[in-house]
Amino acid sequence: MSPLIPISSVSLGADEQRLVLEVLKSGRLAQGPMVERLETDFAREHDVRHAVAVNNGTTALVAAIQAVGLRPGDEVITSPLSFVATLNAILEAGATVRFADIGEDYCLDPAAVETLVSSKTKAIMPVHLFGLPADMTKLGPIAHAHGLAIIEDAAQAHGARIAGRSVGSFGIGCFSLYATKNITAGEGGLITTNDDDVADRLRLLRNQGMRARYEYEIAGHNYRMTELQAAIAIPQLGRLRQINHQRRANAATLTAGLADVAALKLPAVPAGREHVFHQYTVQVLEGAELDRDGLAKTLAEAGVATGIYYPRLMHDYDCYRGDPRVIIDDTPLASRTVANVLSLPVHPLLSPADLERICAAVRASMS
Repeated sequence: MSPLIPISSVSLGADEQRLVLEVLKSGRLAQGPMVERLETDFAREHDVRHAVAVNNGTTALVAAIQAVGLRPGDEVITSPLSFVATLNAILEAGATVRFADIGEDYCLDPAAVETLVSSKTKAIMPVHLFGLPADMTKLGPIAHAHGLAIIEDAAQAHGARIAGRSVGSFGIGCFSLYATKNITAGEGGLITTNDDDVADRLRLLRNQGMRARYEYEIAGHNYRMTELQAAIAIPQLGRLRQINHQRRANAATLTAGLADVAALKLPAVPAGREHVFHQYTVQVLEGAELDRDGLAKTLAEAGVATGIYYPRLMHDYDCYRGDPRVIIDDTPLASRTVANVLSLPVHPLLSPADLERICAAVRASMS
């Protein structure tokens, strides 16, 4: 049997090793010059004035919500189709969450967002899901018209663009460096902003509220990134455009190889948006002879790993039922979609033979 084709794979080489050794030899492991270098490079790559490094992507979301001053009772509108960190961050920051339905792109539907805006709404949190940016050209004006903050959950979308602008530049951008992301440090996060005051508050929040040692200005936290995390991420950031180019090329090969599989909806890229394919997510159409779980099983038997992102909507777990800060709105398209989506390998380390095997296995399963 051929070796398993993994759903994700990480490539760390000599550049990462060199910078990690540089940190170890320096004796400076806590936040320092390597973190500052990552922040500078990340801000430049995403066309923003500031990037603030933190210890993980969830922390990035929590800090962003805190930085815009949300209080108990304030509502944040987000998507129900995301990793649960999106929901947990809103709750941890003390806010209330409302769920707008998604569109055919799996991202927030601007029309659905508009219907939920009320006097309690203080922020919109679009999720740039699977590497495809949400429609910020429509969500941005909605936020502006109602005086709402925009907090972009860009954990899966490093380097993606909308109408020529980078994700993370439409409001406050929150990125993850988790092990499977397009750029990884194992853990870590970055927050982007063009607002000098927000950036200043974020830096205070991550460092126990201190501007200088023992000079406390606000109640803060320990959200700091380590020098080792930054050292691992910096070389990958330098390769980000190459990484994303290869992901897009692999996605194009998959789309060409699966174009005539009638039972699948393949990922589409709306005009004006640049996908970075953190995941290549197909949808098994209703009425297909083989459902999503059946397809995942047959692909596993063929040596092709898949991912179900996500098996249920975020709020559809008992631990959130009855929480007065989790308002479960009607999201019919998200409810149908979550039962049918399946992600196929698209990572940069796939060979042409791997891509051919994936397409052949899917076609055989669905024929």
